[in-house]
Amino acid sequence: MHLFCFLVYLSLQLLPCLVDTAVIGSLQFGYNTGVINAPQKVIEGFINSTWLDRYQEPITKSSLTAIWSITVAIFSIGGIFGSFSVGLFVNRFGRRNSMLMANVLAFIAAALMGFSKMGRSWEMLIAGRFVVGLYSGLSTGFVPMYVGEVSPTSLRGALGTLHQLGIVIGILIAQVFGLGSVMGNADLWPLLLGFTFVPAIIQCILLPLCPKSPRFLLINKNEENKAKAVLKKLRGTSDVSVDMQEMKEESRQMMREKKVTILELFRSRLYRQPLLIAVILQLSQQLSGINAVFYFSTDIFEKAGVEQPVYATIGAGVVNTAFTVVSLFVVERAGRRSLHLTGLLGMAGSAVLMTIATALLDQLKWMSYLSIVAIFAFVAFFEIGPGPIPWFIVAELFSQGPRPSAIAVAGFTNWTANFIVGMSFQYLVELCGPYVFIIFTVLLLLFFIFTYFKVPETKGRTFDEIAASFRQTAATGREKHSPEELNSLGADSQL
Repeated sequence: MHLFCFLVYLSLQLLPCLVDTAVIGSLQFGYNTGVINAPQKVIEGFINSTWLDRYQEPITKSSLTAIWSITVAIFSIGGIFGSFSVGLFVNRFGRRNSMLMANVLAFIAAALMGFSKMGRSWEMLIAGRFVVGLYSGLSTGFVPMYVGEVSPTSLRGALGTLHQLGIVIGILIAQVFGLGSVMGNADLWPLLLGFTFVPAIIQCILLPLCPKSPRFLLINKNEENKAKAVLKKLRGTSDVSVDMQEMKEESRQMMREKKVTILELFRSRLYRQPLLIAVILQLSQQLSGINAVFYFSTDIFEKAGVEQPVYATIGAGVVNTAFTVVSLFVVERAGRRSLHLTGLLGMAGSAVLMTIATALLDQLKWMSYLSIVAIFAFVAFFEIGPGPIPWFIVAELFSQGPRPSAIAVAGFTNWTANFIVGMSFQYLVELCGPYVFIIFTVLLLLFFIFTYFKVPETKGRTFDEIAASFRQTAATGREKHSPEELNSLGADSQL
């Protein structure tokens, strides 16, 4: 109740406005994740007719499948490159300006996809999907980092969850807009894909009105007065001495630590444990099977005997959004670790129910209803923990020096796993039939065990507190580290 009242109070302040503006990038990511699936048939028809015009013969099934698979998967390839480039931008241009610059990619992608039908070119469509994937990959790094650095410790988790909320709202909007009666038809599908320019325009208007990260101003730019002025606006008080002292301490720690590259993250035993946690949490999100549900939910509902699979898919999107809101209000009360464990175990149980319902559908027709319940529960438990938590907990495990590199590695892992699931799921369905989700059940249980034994609780804790156990492990390990190296882990006192 106290958290709810505090969030209501903050709704009148500056902080939610700039967080909402930043989260537009998350919405773009979600929209472009879900938008390509509904108009699949009409876009395949466009590819076929374009092939016929060029070569005076219909396209073969194998060629059509290959072009469509590339169109879908190239989004993840762009995301991989984008997420790996986060550190190149944020250290030089800052968090806010990096988000602003990335919108150039959104405009380019919207033009390529929106005019692909007019240009009679599926190559433009593929190129647009790659560019918007590049934009989305950058956003998955920029948004959590910016939101985390402007948020007070007491609301770091709740506001960090807004990144995932933006993603699921984007997916839901794409599902609704993708209906044949809206824009998912032969005439309007280019507008459906090119619609990404609208959020980009909104963000370009609003972002210049948002302040830069006070941490970036003080630590990277050494502009103390500007950082203090920003903090006063963000906190709604003239006394920001505690925040300033914490950032100055972080700045002093930063002067004692060198910048950490991606190669150094892997080479040093000092970062091994937090990096392993970051990577496994990203894998637990993508290898949970959630994107298998959202990429192929309509097909799954059809095989489960659902009469209106498109609307069932939208129903799953509504559940997805609703439980992300639930997570927003409970993450600071229940904690990251607890919610992640609950989500993983709940998803495993839902996957078992899904398997039973699908396997017995031929014998018991009412199993189609159980399959709907199982899928909705699967989505709900995902948004309780594995959905939002991996995005922002990475930033909590590393200081300002190694943080951009760590986020780049985590993002690369996330996007790569996303690509693997998207490309392999249909083949796994052919191989395993109704038992395909048993694979995800096993993975979810393994991730549960890892989280239980290895992932620390970070709720309400400063970075020095979070990192104390990591530093102690590194100091007592076989490999010797200099004091400068030990200081670089968890050097900042809070996000």
